[in-house]
Amino acid sequence: MPVSALRYEPRVDLQSRNLAEGQSDVTVRGGTFENTGFRVGALTVGDPQTGHYLAELPIAPAMLGAPEVATGASLFLAATNATVGAIVQEWRPIRNAGAAVAVAGESQLRRAELYQGRRWGGEGAAVRWAGDLALATSESDGPLPGGDHEFFRGNLRLQRQDGGAQTDALAGYQAKRFGWPNLYTPFNSSELENLQTTLWVINHRVGQGADGSVEMGAFHRRNKDDYAFNRFAPVGPVHPFQHTTWLSGAAAEVRRQWMGLEWEARGEVQADQLQSTSLTAGRYMSRSLARGALAVRNEWATDTAGGRGSVRVGVGYDDTNRGGGAVTPLLEFGRTFSAAGLRRFRFGYAKSTQVPSYTALNSSAVSGLFRGNRDLGRSASHNLEVAVEGSLDHWALEAAAFFRRDRSLVDWTFRRGVVARTANAVDVDTAGLELVARRSWTVLDLVLGYTALDKDPSYRGAAVDASFYALNYARHRLTLAAVARLGGGVELRIDNAARWQAENLLRTQGGRQALNSSVGLVVRPRGWPGWEFTARVDNVWDDPYQEVPAVPASPRQWSVGLGYAW
Repeated sequence: MPVSALRYEPRVDLQSRNLAEGQSDVTVRGGTFENTGFRVGALTVGDPQTGHYLAELPIAPAMLGAPEVATGASLFLAATNATVGAIVQEWRPIRNAGAAVAVAGESQLRRAELYQGRRWGGEGAAVRWAGDLALATSESDGPLPGGDHEFFRGNLRLQRQDGGAQTDALAGYQAKRFGWPNLYTPFNSSELENLQTTLWVINHRVGQGADGSVEMGAFHRRNKDDYAFNRFAPVGPVHPFQHTTWLSGAAAEVRRQWMGLEWEARGEVQADQLQSTSLTAGRYMSRSLARGALAVRNEWATDTAGGRGSVRVGVGYDDTNRGGGAVTPLLEFGRTFSAAGLRRFRFGYAKSTQVPSYTALNSSAVSGLFRGNRDLGRSASHNLEVAVEGSLDHWALEAAAFFRRDRSLVDWTFRRGVVARTANAVDVDTAGLELVARRSWTVLDLVLGYTALDKDPSYRGAAVDASFYALNYARHRLTLAAVARLGGGVELRIDNAARWQAENLLRTQGGRQALNSSVGLVVRPRGWPGWEFTARVDNVWDDPYQEVPAVPASPRQWSVGLGYAW
């Protein structure tokens, strides 16, 4: 899945249940699973029921570019209804190429993928058409009892290129059935979830060189969710937790040079609808959202060698037909340097807001496994950040320090003696430091990352003994990714994440310290062009650390694969 590429991204903490084909929460800078936005092309594609399904994008990774993480001032124009960060991906141009992959592994793991792209018209043609098809399937008995999964995804895309313009139209479908003990609750139950997601997208981008660009699009997404607290309990004709959501949206973004200034404008609208057997205690079952934002950037020379200074100011407005709106300002100062060493400095402030999901708003406040609050309102995040980029002895270095004030943030909490988790609003101040270092040699690539976080929460008098999400964060997290080219077409890939977690009484295994490592061997025989053989071990040390408190860790697993590209 697209989310799999984020497993060891230094700026992202991926909290998985079962495999990536199961359920994964993407958190950025100590946020929660619902604070992160997902943008594809011009569009923010989310889920109005719960942030647990934000990463349910039925799009093959081969159709998308590398993910970028937008935070702070970069988030201002990156996404709608996200307060901490956004994962941004563009549509990849289609080539005459294809690939097939088959994987087998422990616990009867069987996985297969097929991709084929085709272009019509030569390179010199004024208009070129292309299309690609992708299929993927995966199934496993699971490394734990009740940890099985079945997965299928199908994609069909049509692409048109005309000079600097690219138009993409996609139809995607994805079905997932996966189980895991304590999947969402800490009550020792074997839970099961069945998701079916359909996505239709059209996206158009026109690049205008140094003068700017225009990008616009529209989408429609349907997500069906059938959740079972106890997969072995008999159910009647109506399952107790069945939800279907529809989300439609359109967006447009323009970047232009005018009057010696760089202008950026973005507008996005979304409309959702919920149908549910249990999320019925709220005030509404449909909603519309809108965001408009404008930013202006002025740049000037600071020296004759190419150094530049800049100031960027902006204002946005978020609104919904189910509550009041909010103004979101932006102010950022920047400086680029012509000398070696320090290359860029920036300092800025940005505000972002978000409205709650239906699971928080429409769950009953007095009964059930998930206790909601129909009066939860818009949350706001104020982010102050200073960052530098540079190089030292062939190392590319990035550092950022930030302070974020989240107000009315929706968190899910636990109280002793209550067999439920409860949606509560929390005010929390977060201070953080991020460091990333990269270097490449002829035979070795290294990426090092370090994140430090400190939080000060206030639940406004609510009775809270533990937090599933807002206070589930690493005080210190180290990542190391390495790719060693051993010669003869052989590569060794190692990913590591070490953490010192904040204390949480819900975490029953693994303690507060953890080391998770994955090792992969890739062999591309020189005499067999296009062929690739892989072997991989996940969670090498069989660390029992629970990424989500009370949710059992996925134990060590191995897999081998065979692929061919043409």
